[in-house]
Amino acid sequence: MNPSVYTFAIAAATAAGVVVRPFRLPEAVWAVAGAALILALGILEPGEVWIGVTKGTDVYLFLIGMMLLSELARKEGLFDWVAAIATSYAKGSPKKLFFLVYVVGIVVTALLSNDATAVVLTPAVYAACRAAKVNNPLPYLLICAFIANAASFVLPISNPANLVIFAGGEMPSLGRWMTIFLAPSIGAIIMTFVALYLTQRKAISAETLAVDVPRPDLSLPARLAGAGLVITAIVLLGASAAHLDLGMPTFIAGTVTTLIVLSVVRQSPLGIVHEISWSVIPLVAGLFVVVEAINQTGATAMLAGVLQSLSAHSEARAIASAGIGVAFLSNVVNNLPAGLFAGSAVGLAQVSDRVAGAVLIGVDLGPNLSVTGSLATILWLAALRREGIHVSALSFLKIGIVVMVPALIVALALL
Repeated sequence: MNPSVYTFAIAAATAAGVVVRPFRLPEAVWAVAGAALILALGILEPGEVWIGVTKGTDVYLFLIGMMLLSELARKEGLFDWVAAIATSYAKGSPKKLFFLVYVVGIVVTALLSNDATAVVLTPAVYAACRAAKVNNPLPYLLICAFIANAASFVLPISNPANLVIFAGGEMPSLGRWMTIFLAPSIGAIIMTFVALYLTQRKAISAETLAVDVPRPDLSLPARLAGAGLVITAIVLLGASAAHLDLGMPTFIAGTVTTLIVLSVVRQSPLGIVHEISWSVIPLVAGLFVVVEAINQTGATAMLAGVLQSLSAHSEARAIASAGIGVAFLSNVVNNLPAGLFAGSAVGLAQVSDRVAGAVLIGVDLGPNLSVTGSLATILWLAALRREGIHVSALSFLKIGIVVMVPALIVALALL
């Protein structure tokens, strides 16, 4: 049998495992199993597997740094404080609380990545809703899921998938990034808000919020964690403006901030290290290996050829086709493998910034259609389950169609 057939079968099984999680095994198990099977069958030599793994080095460093910062902020209560402040400023208005939570979600996603919004902000919003005596917190929790993807291309640091897409090429400088993505980001954020509000306005209008919501004190460690986050954001913006890789600066900033705060509170770093979801690293590494195997089948070159052909005929058609196609592909196989595959094709095709941007928008925004579209949404679901809240795939899809499709159309049009 043609080795390419084995490669595509393994890739499909890996994607299915990551999305469906048979036997409730972690996503990383299926990604690593796919990579191990590729090695065992001789589809890739050990050296080629290692090349695939090392292509994700910048992504691993970025993820570790961001996970440290996010867990530190969560542990010290920074996000609980932010959510409580937003609730108190709502002054009993459900509509105002909806808007304020959305704004907080934009800031957290843009500066800390969409995974932080899903993992850390979601339980903070739930706690704030309980403090405000909200009967149905789901409309506010849905914000965390949808803004995590809608705002994830505001900055290069807003989504690990952004680094994945450019892992085989060159990350645009901050100035170039803003030129490409500022208008589409604003359009996606506004359209997502309007559509999500329209789907939830009936539930929101039925609420009566507590007016006197207590504002918790912000401890010194929480202030230091907040300062670390701000400094990290400034460092990363500077690194992006200087056209440097973002992984190492993020790793250093996260490590230094964590050590400073822990030294002040005199705590061992083992607590934070234990709480971090380290399985994300082997998950991404396994997917890099699988995509490396796909690259050797010629499928990436074929997709690159299609992109080149579309671009030569009509850039507008290439933007629409690439953005919409990748957006829906991301919901079928999850946006991490879709981003890796599409990113490799973009690097090979050498298409314009706008066509490459359409692919990135599809990878970042497309997953708002379904619960399996992105790692952030999967993490959001897990956070809800811990609070005893269950959202079915069908109910999310009904909202996702209304929210994602208009936002995607607007973002691609503004691109």
